[in-house]
Amino acid sequence: MSRLLTLALAAPAVLALTACATATPPLPPFDTASLPAAVQVPAGHRMVLHTVGVGEITYECRAKANMAGAFEWVFVGPQATLQSRDGKPLGRYYGPPATWAAADGSVVTGAQVAVAPATPGSIPLQLVKANPATGAPGAMTGTAYIQRVATVGGVAPSRVCDAASLSQREIVKYQADYLFWQPG
Repeated sequence: MSRLLTLALAAPAVLALTACATATPPLPPFDTASLPAAVQVPAGHRMVLHTVGVGEITYECRAKANMAGAFEWVFVGPQATLQSRDGKPLGRYYGPPATWAAADGSVVTGAQVAVAPATPGSIPLQLVKANPATGAPGAMTGTAYIQRVATVGGVAPSRVCDAASLSQREIVKYQADYLFWQPG
């Protein structure tokens, strides 16, 4: 019986040590200086939060405006979980309008200022001018700009969008880093 008790008491310690040994080390700071000029944050701002958005973007097949008989996949909106760089949940991103909501109750929306090409098969890099934060004071309070960088996936579907698929929706997976900037 004493051997079982010893094993029962030792198991949590072994699990804790295993978790420490396999913990992901923090990632190095993101190099924003190498980003295209179009999506650079104006001078005089500092990055205050770096999140990773993991989720999906919905597209819908619609008729092209002013082009009879032509169709296209149209961006409907994103849904993503915002995480710290080591995977801890921080909030969510959704839209429209583009909205970043922190777990602390602070919320910020914004409007696109510029885009720049990303790697093939990925949504563009983006610079967003933030509106004043709402909700509880917290992580989003004071945000002036948001950059979307390090994008993977998220582009419109490659399958045909035509009269037969009109109004059909497609969901595609994506990931992007969202960098939050404040004055100063």
